[in-house]
Amino acid sequence: MTFSVRIAIRGYELDTQGHVNSAVYHQYGDHARWECLRAAGISVDAMRSSGVGPVTLENTIRYLGELRGGDEVEVTCAFVWGEGKTFKIAQEFRHADGRLAAEMTSVGGLLDLGARRLVDDPAARWRSLADAPDVLGL
Repeated sequence: MTFSVRIAIRGYELDTQGHVNSAVYHQYGDHARWECLRAAGISVDAMRSSGVGPVTLENTIRYLGELRGGDEVEVTCAFVWGEGKTFKIAQEFRHADGRLAAEMTSVGGLLDLGARRLVDDPAARWRSLADAPDVLGL
């Protein structure tokens, strides 16, 4: 399943060339990931009370076209599960007409807040926290 959220680009997010500043792509991606968790029924309070919190270990962005002030961008979020303590999140940034503006791949994990270590099976922990695990591809 691929989740998406639409974001209106604001003037203060632009660089001197008039397009979205590179750091803002990270913020848009982060916003979409949190909204995806919320759509799955996972709250920050529930995560904290269960003793875990998400961490981003790596972000890679590939820029394919400009996003400019006044545009709207649709940011997708698809969890990609594998083995081990980490998982990937594939994200696309699309113009309102569907043209691809950028792609971001993130590597993340779930941090055990007490031990300060990644949990062994993040998919199982996300599944236990989610009301709608299918939103997370589980």
